[in-house]
Amino acid sequence: MRTVVLDTNVLLSDPGALLAYPDANVIVPETVLGEIDKLKVSRVDPDLRFRGREVSRMLFEFSESGSLVDGIDLPDGGTIRVVQLDSDTGLPEGLGTRNADDRILATAYQACSEGCEDLTLVTNDLNMLLKAQTYGINVERRSEVDAAVGTRAIRWFQRYKTPITILAIAIAVFAGVLALSLYASRITGAGGNGAAAVPTEFRDMLSDTQRSLLDGLIVLESDSGDLSAMKQVANAYYAMHDQTGGAAYAQKGIEYYSKYLNAEPDDADVRTDMAVLYFYIGETDRAIQEASHVIESNPSHVKANFNLGVFYWRGRSDYEAGARQFMAVVDLLKDSNDPHSTMIDADARANLQQIKQEAVEAGVTVDIDASYMPVEGSS
Repeated sequence: MRTVVLDTNVLLSDPGALLAYPDANVIVPETVLGEIDKLKVSRVDPDLRFRGREVSRMLFEFSESGSLVDGIDLPDGGTIRVVQLDSDTGLPEGLGTRNADDRILATAYQACSEGCEDLTLVTNDLNMLLKAQTYGINVERRSEVDAAVGTRAIRWFQRYKTPITILAIAIAVFAGVLALSLYASRITGAGGNGAAAVPTEFRDMLSDTQRSLLDGLIVLESDSGDLSAMKQVANAYYAMHDQTGGAAYAQKGIEYYSKYLNAEPDDADVRTDMAVLYFYIGETDRAIQEASHVIESNPSHVKANFNLGVFYWRGRSDYEAGARQFMAVVDLLKDSNDPHSTMIDADARANLQQIKQEAVEAGVTVDIDASYMPVEGSS
């Protein structure tokens, strides 16, 4: 029987990919679930977050009929299971576990090594596709079913779908423009206009995020204490981390957020975003500390409460503390009817449902009133 390993970008392009391979053994690497979970604290497009919730919802429904770890029979034949990477098993040279892409690829490699028949890795990531072939893993691409949402998935998860040569040019251009910004700052100091000194042709080749970063850095070169530019640069690094998963961007974002908060310690939104970056780089305790600091002074801050729930749940496996925060979010939003609040409420309720399921499997008792469970018919 054929074995299919699904990459994150495939599921975020089309959650229905879970059911698109009848009579096959479908494998979802545990790392993929982690990447989808991160959407819950990301400032990504709502449509992308919706697709992430759809994947989680479908997997949860599958789990009601058995164990996803052991494998569950699918309606049209075949099975689906979640596979964890065995870090004690040796990997070939050049294949590590330093980032999510490598962990997904390593999971597929281990499945091959364990004798899975006719294994294929399904991905729309060009870099992963090329790397998988070097390790003898069969690869195929899956076309997006929705061009608009597909584009958003590319923006946030398919980091290398642009041909490598074009990507290299973009990186070189960005580095060149950053160098030009230093030159521009000298012109500013001499009485010129720094922003205008950067050639328009170069700026047009940058993404919105890169332009925002460039503009903020130029201002800071001439005025290192400009708080608006400081926050602008930090937000740009936050967005670049979302786009690439690069820990270096998260670290730089934390650096600029910290400088900003030294002058504006009561900015709850900035501190909440900084907490997310700490969580992304594995500093869960610091993330919890920063989010808790926000809630101490602003108990009704919805995003801080929501993120703190994620930190406890996914960072510490503290189901009770995580559930407490998500229930607080539902309570805070009970009188809100705008679409954004409705989406957050649905996310919080879905998380509570998943926490309850995971707690049962772990033999932990968590008291969650039925009124906090997902509303029937909600997505």
